[in-house]
Parts: sequence; structure tokens; C-alpha cells
Amino acid sequence: MERDEAVAQLRGWFTGRLPEGWFEGPPEIVLDREEIAVLGTLPVPAAETEVERSAIVDGLVRRFREETRERRIEIAAEAERRFRRKVSWGVVCGDETVMFTTLSVPVMTRLRQSERQVLDTLVAAGVARSRSDALAWCVRLVGRNTDTWLGELRDALQHVDRVRAAGPDVNS
Repeated sequence: MERDEAVAQLRGWFTGRLPEGWFEGPPEIVLDREEIAVLGTLPVPAAETEVERSAIVDGLVRRFREETRERRIEIAAEAERRFRRKVSWGVVCGDETVMFTTLSVPVMTRLRQSERQVLDTLVAAGVARSRSDALAWCVRLVGRNTDTWLGELRDALQHVDRVRAAGPDVNS
């Protein structure tokens, strides 16, 4: 199944499965090999100041998280059995995205001394607690600063997937 079709299937399944009124519109689905992230949009609150708006958003997010916890766990368990991936949850409210749960997957890598020194500097400076945290920090930084380029790369990979799917069957 092509990635776009998989995301559409998941979005449809979650939209049909989620209680009405949880989110404004269908949830956003972010998919990788291990995890399905379900992000729902909460209504943007009206506020007189940015400080008030920020406090209202914090309260809305916390209330939603607490009030929906049992139901989210039930839906996630069903989805995990059906789609064989872990499910994480989050909400979007205005320009803020808050993830409630996320999967932390170990990734093996080999780093040269100069690369390890970068991680060790981040740990020594208190930016990260460990080399693992430092590496995650670096990945987030790159992701944030190259978002457009990574999006174009993902689009190109989807094109490669379509071309492969249309090609000859090499297993015959």
C-alpha cells in the first residue's frame, strides 16, 4: 500500500473511531515504520492578551488529556492490534502542538571521535543529559532548520515508491 493511501486509511479509521466533538475536523496522522501519531485540533480560544491565551491553551490541553485518557488508551490498543504499530497522541491548538505520548525507539549508530565530541560537549554544557539526549537534540535541530528541504525529500521518496510499485514484479 502506498504511503498516502496508508495515511488516508488511518485518518479515515481514526475519524470514524474517535468520539464526536473531540477535535475540529479529522485528525492529522503522522506515520513512520514504528508509530502512528494522531494529532487533533482543538478550538483556538479567544483571549485579550497573549499571556491569557497561553494560560487558556495550557488549561484546555490538560483538561482534554485528562478527560480523554481512558478512551484514547482503548482506541490506541485497538489500533495497535489492527495496524501493528504503536499509537501516540497529541493536540494542536493555535500554533502550539503538544504530544501526550510518543514512542522512543533506539537507533544504533557509529560515530567518529569528532562526532562523539560534539555530543559530549552538549552533555558537558548541560544541554543534554546523555549522548542519546544530545543526539536527539541534534536531530530535532536539523529537522526544525531544514523542514522545507526534508518535506521535498519526503515527496521525492513518495514518487520513488510509486515508480517502484508500477515496475515489474521481481519476485516472480
